[in-house]
Amino acid sequence: MPVVRSFAPIADVSARLLILGSMPGIESLRTGQYYAHPRNAFWRIMGDLVGASPEMPYAARTRRLKKAGIAVWDVLAACAREGSLDAAIDRRSIIANDLVSFLARRPDIRHVFFNGATAERCFRVHVQPALEAGALKLVRLPSTSPAHAARAYADKLQAWRVILEPLAEKQK
Repeated sequence: MPVVRSFAPIADVSARLLILGSMPGIESLRTGQYYAHPRNAFWRIMGDLVGASPEMPYAARTRRLKKAGIAVWDVLAACAREGSLDAAIDRRSIIANDLVSFLARRPDIRHVFFNGATAERCFRVHVQPALEAGALKLVRLPSTSPAHAARAYADKLQAWRVILEPLAEKQK
C-alpha cells in the first residue's frame, strides 16, 4: 500500500480558526492544492461564506482564507492508503502533523472545525491527548468530499455557516 504525505498548511499568525481535513486526496496531492477534486464542495462553500470561490486562482483563494482568519491543514502528515478515500487509510500507519506546535504558534486559534468524521477521529486519538484540556472548541462538520454525497450542498453550506461565528468575534 503506498504511503502518502500531506503538505504545508494554509495559515498565518493571525488565524482565528482552523479547518482540519484528514489527508489530501489523490488530485490534491498531485496538484499540491487543498481540496482540488472538482466535485469537492470545500471551495464552493468557502466562496459562499468568505469569498474564496473555486473560480479564483488557488493563490488568491488561499490569500482570501488567510485574510478572513482561516487556517487549513490536515490531521495526518502521512499514512498508507490506496486511492483517496478515508476508509482506505491503514490506521496502523498514521503519523499525525505537529498540531500542538502549530497551535502554540497561533494562540488566537480557539476553534477547530473538522471536515468530516475521520479528521475528527484522528485528531482525538493522535493530537488531543497532548493538548491542554478544554483549550479549544472542537466541532465536526459534514465532509465536503464528493464521497459524502448523501447530504445536499445546501445542507452542507448551512452546517458550515458555524465557522462565521469565531470570525465575527475577530471584529469585536
